[in-house]
Amino acid sequence: MTRFWAVLPAAGVGRRMGSAMPKQYLMLAGRPVIEHSLELFVGHPRIQGVVVALGLEDGYWEGTAYAHHPKVMRAPGGPERCHSVLNALAVLAQQTADDDWVLVHDAARPCLRRADLDALLDALADDPVGGLLGIPVRDTMKRADSGSRIAATVDRAGLWHAYTPQMFRLALLQRALTEALESGVLVTDDAQAIERLGLAPRLIEGHADNLKITRAEDLPLARFYLEQQGRISGC
Repeated sequence: MTRFWAVLPAAGVGRRMGSAMPKQYLMLAGRPVIEHSLELFVGHPRIQGVVVALGLEDGYWEGTAYAHHPKVMRAPGGPERCHSVLNALAVLAQQTADDDWVLVHDAARPCLRRADLDALLDALADDPVGGLLGIPVRDTMKRADSGSRIAATVDRAGLWHAYTPQMFRLALLQRALTEALESGVLVTDDAQAIERLGLAPRLIEGHADNLKITRAEDLPLARFYLEQQGRISGC
């Protein structure tokens, strides 16, 4: 039987937000951002469990609704996202099979749609590599020089915005991240680590409202998206 697990790296401090607390704990519609990000996975019947990778000095997690949920486990966070994911995979490896699927999702990405999550699970369940949610690039793309002037216009054909969840087999993802770190490469997402092995993850088109909270103006936008999805009530 194919089994699915989720990992949420949540050790980041969110420096770009300029807030007193990490962005995953900022309040969104009366709840911390991370609670919105977790609820789809915790409540999904096909997800066996969730590992949250937390910073060693995290003083906020214990106050969240899922801190003691039976489906939620903890792992120590690392200095970079890839370290946190690898630590979470080590926790899962103690109780799962090498070929179980792991979905890695950003803790500060609270507006994932259930339909997109289901589409990812269905599309990749028998895939030989795995893949991720994303959307094709629609804007004109520019490459800047060191002085923030346009150096070139980039052909957007074939370009995608990479989102999460990103879904790969446990042992394959462990190997990919470990080899990247041993080579001194700090990959910015899990798909990049898989690509370094010469494999081609599959892109599954989702929705653009699966935004990642990175700046203060993202919070009201995330609230609007949650309202439109019917996950929270309007003002």
